[in-house]
Amino acid sequence: MPTIYTETAFMTENNVNARKQLAVITGASAGIGEACARLFAEKGYRLALTYNNGEDKAKVIAEELGRLTECKIYKIDFSDPVNAEKTAVKIADETGGADVLINNAGISHFALLQEMTLDDWNRVFNVNTTSAFIMIKSLLPHMIRRQKGSIVNVSSIWGVGGASCEAAYSASKAALVALTKSLARETALSGIRVNCIAPGVIDTRMNSHFSPEEKRELEESVPMGRYGSPEEIAKAIYFLASDDSSYITGEVICADGGIYH
Repeated sequence: MPTIYTETAFMTENNVNARKQLAVITGASAGIGEACARLFAEKGYRLALTYNNGEDKAKVIAEELGRLTECKIYKIDFSDPVNAEKTAVKIADETGGADVLINNAGISHFALLQEMTLDDWNRVFNVNTTSAFIMIKSLLPHMIRRQKGSIVNVSSIWGVGGASCEAAYSASKAALVALTKSLARETALSGIRVNCIAPGVIDTRMNSHFSPEEKRELEESVPMGRYGSPEEIAKAIYFLASDDSSYITGEVICADGGIYH
């Protein structure tokens, strides 16, 4: 039997409808996270954005988007799960809970498996996978109380197909796929949808470690012949988060220009 979550302190329907929706977006100071923040602000959501590095950029984004909607930023280092959990609980308490949670925080580590240390491996998993667990656990009770919510986990095409010299990254992103499918079953009867986006080669700073020649080779490997943009991924994430996908849960959408097909 699927698990049915219930709580006694439900908000009334009128209170839910009157409340401006909130999107919590991790890793929102650049790339896909920033594109999501800008799109959701345009759509009228309140925002709670997290960042680790790039504080100045995060403040600029918050100031710009603050002209459109309420926008708060939180520094959170997911490589330190204990302190990250404290900040996640703070976000849940201060915002009253999220209608949409986008787990986008992520790092890469490009190296042969034999060259990785255990600390390298754990750091990648803490930031890419444990971060999602922490944010979901902190915000899920609020979604359960409202019997409504949407969670989108940002995986990667390498989490679906694997990538040479990116074993930790691929494994951590594959774990997000399994988390998505499991949690979707767990929360479906509580009105909470959980989906996953698996981007391909996207034009973000995560690919900055590649040489110009390697970047060209990557681009040529894409059947559509180009990198994807953060804005394109943000639009797919918005679809999964919105009521336009109201009968979709447990899905993984590969937005990869055709690489995996």
